[in-house]
Amino acid sequence: MHADENVSAKGSVRKYFYIAIGVLVACAIAAVWNHRGPKDAAAGNTNPLVTVIVPTRGEVAASVSVNGQVAAVNDMPIGVDGNAGRISQVLVEPGETVRRGQVLARLNPIAAQSQVDSAQASLEELRSSAAVAQAEWTRAQKARDAFSVEEAERRRVAAANAEARVKAAEAQLSSARDQFERTTVIAPTDGIVLTRSAEVGQIAVPGGPALFRLARGGAVEVRAQVAEQDVPRLKVGQPVRVRLDGAAQEWTGKVWQIGAIIDPQTRQGSVRISLPTGDRNLRPGAFVRADVAIGKAPGMILPQTAVLSDDQGTYVLLVGEGDKVERRAVQLAGLHQQGVLVGSGLSGNERVVSIAGAFLRIGEQVAIAHTGDSDAAAASGGKSPAAVSQSSHL
Repeated sequence: MHADENVSAKGSVRKYFYIAIGVLVACAIAAVWNHRGPKDAAAGNTNPLVTVIVPTRGEVAASVSVNGQVAAVNDMPIGVDGNAGRISQVLVEPGETVRRGQVLARLNPIAAQSQVDSAQASLEELRSSAAVAQAEWTRAQKARDAFSVEEAERRRVAAANAEARVKAAEAQLSSARDQFERTTVIAPTDGIVLTRSAEVGQIAVPGGPALFRLARGGAVEVRAQVAEQDVPRLKVGQPVRVRLDGAAQEWTGKVWQIGAIIDPQTRQGSVRISLPTGDRNLRPGAFVRADVAIGKAPGMILPQTAVLSDDQGTYVLLVGEGDKVERRAVQLAGLHQQGVLVGSGLSGNERVVSIAGAFLRIGEQVAIAHTGDSDAAAASGGKSPAAVSQSSHL
């Protein structure tokens, strides 16, 4: 009984296996039928059906792509000019726009104020002494007969010395006042505060780390690296399209400086691109991509689906004599909105497989599917519909 059940089970498995094979064969036949089309099947044509295009020569806008960072054109570090002191007040934050002479921070003014008071008192004392000496010298001049020559000369020298001490005290007071004024950190020019490291209670010393960094006038630029072979193609004044990660907007800049040297380690040069001023989205430190317009580049334009690549390089598939597939190596000149610009490898008379070329074999005979209508060919001046399709890319 068990043996009969096993035989029955095995028979069922074979039955389902053959059914599955039959379904797969039917699907394959249907796929081939759909690919060939009823007309080709009726005619007995079993060759793969492909669409070809005839490339035509044209020119497209060529560009050099660079990557870089946004930076301030003039990044000004601001610190303490006078004596060391403890910060008592911070008045601005990063991102704020400041004017020339605006106070950014204040140091504790007690020590500087005491120096000003001491110098002021010393000056007043010396001015009083100088006034007395000058009065004595004046009396000696009016009563020459009442004073000896020696006494008159002594009074003249004493008055002169007193006046000199007053001038020295005035200079000390001016210096003390200057030191007092330097207890306030001020903006040397109009601009935008980029960073601040100043904190209340911090000891600020001359020559120490900058308390603030200021973008002079708010002007920003892109500082980018460019490949050595592309440096000769750049010129000052060329327009640039700048894109920022995460932003749909594009900005228009201009090349304003090209580096004078090539880095011997990286084999790259540098380029600086001016950007619009006042756009808060262009923050220093942001990573950007830029395309520098360098003019027009000639070549053949193909859709990206027509260009293939492998370990031997970049190539396209052609339909040659006898409608057989051929391989042709090409050199690309760049990617553009119109398609792929082929710099060399094509003359413009070839029939290039436009799509699905990777599924064809070299030397395989194919059937060409002509698309379009006679009106389109007439409008193109007698060109094939494939050529009309290519012309639309130019």
